[in-house]
Amino acid sequence: MTTWNRQEGLRLVATLGAAMLLAGYFRYFLQGELLLLAKILLIAGAVFVLAAGAFGYRDLFGFFRKPTAQQGSNTFVLVIAVVAILGLINYLGYRHHKRVDLTSEKLFSLSDQTKKIVGGLTQDVDVINFNKTPDADLKDRMAEYSNLSRRFHFRQVDPQEKPELAHQYNVTRVGQTVVTAGSRKETLQDTTEQDITNAVVKVTRSKEKTLCFVEGHGEKSITATDNDGYSNINQSLKNEGYQTKSINLVSAGSIPPECDVVIDPGPKQGLFPQEGQMLEKYLDSNGKALLMIDPEMDPNLDAVMGPWNIEIGKNIVVDASGVGRMFGTGPAVPLVVDYGTSPITKGFNGSMTFFPLARTVSTADKNKTTPDDVELLKTSSRSFTIPNLKTKEVKYDPKTDTLGPLSLAVTGERKNPADATQFSRLITVGDSDFATNQWSNLQRNGDLFMNMVNWLSEDENLISIRPKNPTNRRVTFTETQQRLLSWFSMLLLPGIVIIAGVYIWWKRR
Repeated sequence: MTTWNRQEGLRLVATLGAAMLLAGYFRYFLQGELLLLAKILLIAGAVFVLAAGAFGYRDLFGFFRKPTAQQGSNTFVLVIAVVAILGLINYLGYRHHKRVDLTSEKLFSLSDQTKKIVGGLTQDVDVINFNKTPDADLKDRMAEYSNLSRRFHFRQVDPQEKPELAHQYNVTRVGQTVVTAGSRKETLQDTTEQDITNAVVKVTRSKEKTLCFVEGHGEKSITATDNDGYSNINQSLKNEGYQTKSINLVSAGSIPPECDVVIDPGPKQGLFPQEGQMLEKYLDSNGKALLMIDPEMDPNLDAVMGPWNIEIGKNIVVDASGVGRMFGTGPAVPLVVDYGTSPITKGFNGSMTFFPLARTVSTADKNKTTPDDVELLKTSSRSFTIPNLKTKEVKYDPKTDTLGPLSLAVTGERKNPADATQFSRLITVGDSDFATNQWSNLQRNGDLFMNMVNWLSEDENLISIRPKNPTNRRVTFTETQQRLLSWFSMLLLPGIVIIAGVYIWWKRR
């Protein structure tokens, strides 16, 4: 073989090797994983390039001594460096997945709730989407879930190709999604983050817990869909796997044994003495209760509150800070941004909650508080109490009123003396309206109520800030404003541009 032929052969081998390396890399780049063919191309390409260099190093050195070759080699090295940097960036991006969400509500980031639930999985969860055409948005979302836990698995199945699998999961139409864990499954009609996360909660729960809502004293109804009802909260509780039911303590004669949590949402009349005794007995037996007591009524619960060192104020809290005006509320709706140290409000810093027509609930004797007694919600320093709504002029009177910050809720926990692993929990709030249909979607009101229930039911893993909804930023114009905008955009603005152009032409003429 002549020198020229030898050089041509080595050049051909080197070119072929470089082509195989590029082909292997691009195959890996497009497929997202290093499969067999990509490995073969990369290994073979590396062998060819190394062989060409090993057998032709003398010719290579002679070639690089030429000035033109040195210029070309500099360009070649620069290209290789750029390709290497891009490859490194791609590799790091693949290994360390990171996105930046610039929306104000972080709509394209997984919520704190999802991260907590999926990240804490102790059993495998499978999500199967039965669809012929892959859903790109769903795949992206499921990739985010999979990054949180190795126990979370997602796949898409064409029900026409695998009808036996569709039949196994009782899939009735294309597009349905099934979430399974062990023998439990949940079929979804929609695949929003909240739907998927709630399904994960349901299929991984060892026991469905029952929440009993007291009725018979004018309390909020969990089925009412008007502004004063609790139907939205009731649906949210069911979405997180809770069973809900209404109970009448007088007709029942006792608190049913299946009640994991008892909730009294805003009685308008005081409870009967025997009902108070039922609550006392229930709490003494490791029970959990949420009592929401609105102003201007005596709940007749002194016997219950006494052992828990809780005082329910005979007043109404007024917020004179004026911040509520930004949200269309007045001074009778205290705003809370200061929260006690509790799992219930962890992560609430900087968040707002609103309490329409509230009364104070605080620890009765500060010297007898325990670490488990927490004043959960504190109003601003510009809030104060008034005796009742009959006050002619709402202003602070140092003789009769108390100046803020004021406590609106107290949480407590009492260990069972006979068994340290058992305990009772009580939350008392001076307002029930904050969780109604009208107010539960405002800022963190809904999260607060749900977290209270999670804490009471010992579902601390569910305590979180839940998926967000986009803020409505649509601008509504009157007919006159629409007409003015049309004139401005169609005539005035183009007219200004034309006049400016004519003026510049005239000056340069």
